[in-house]
Amino acid sequence: MTRAAIVGAALDLAASDSLQAITLQAVADRIGVSKSGVFSRVGSREALQKAVIEEFGRRFVAEVFVPAMQVPKGLPRLSDIVRRWFLRLRDQDMHKGCLYTSAAFELDDQEGELRDVLLGEVTRWRAAVRRTALQAIEAGHLKADTDPEQLVGEIYSLAIGLVHDVRFLRDPRAADRTQATWERLVRTYQS
Repeated sequence: MTRAAIVGAALDLAASDSLQAITLQAVADRIGVSKSGVFSRVGSREALQKAVIEEFGRRFVAEVFVPAMQVPKGLPRLSDIVRRWFLRLRDQDMHKGCLYTSAAFELDDQEGELRDVLLGEVTRWRAAVRRTALQAIEAGHLKADTDPEQLVGEIYSLAIGLVHDVRFLRDPRAADRTQATWERLVRTYQS
């Protein structure tokens, strides 16, 4: 088994159960190798958990952010990022979710390297959305007095609400409603 297969299996475990559910033995059992085989490729449990957070971040950016870079800067790009993000949250398997959200709730009251790694990933993602919002302001698509931090917070709140409604309420129309809320929200910011 390659390191990528081990991290992928651990990511599946984190998405379906929790970040804390990741153990070397649980991953070994999932992929049919020995615990020492997992350890020799990834190291400690904490190293594997960190690798899972980083891999989730890579996949998230590849699915949401990178394709949106083909859309013109400004509000079209910001709206495409938000749309892709909401679709990704909608299309998650019912028993799997957004690691940024679930792990944040898992680690919110803990200190340590694992929380720091997750915080770094989420902070980088929010900064990318903020830069995109700033481009929309600079392009004149959004009002000049738009507070990009406020806008990012509102977008993030919509995403967390969507995770709740998709996963907990199992609402098949949650993404449509969240997208409609985004469209109404962004109109309040438009020039």
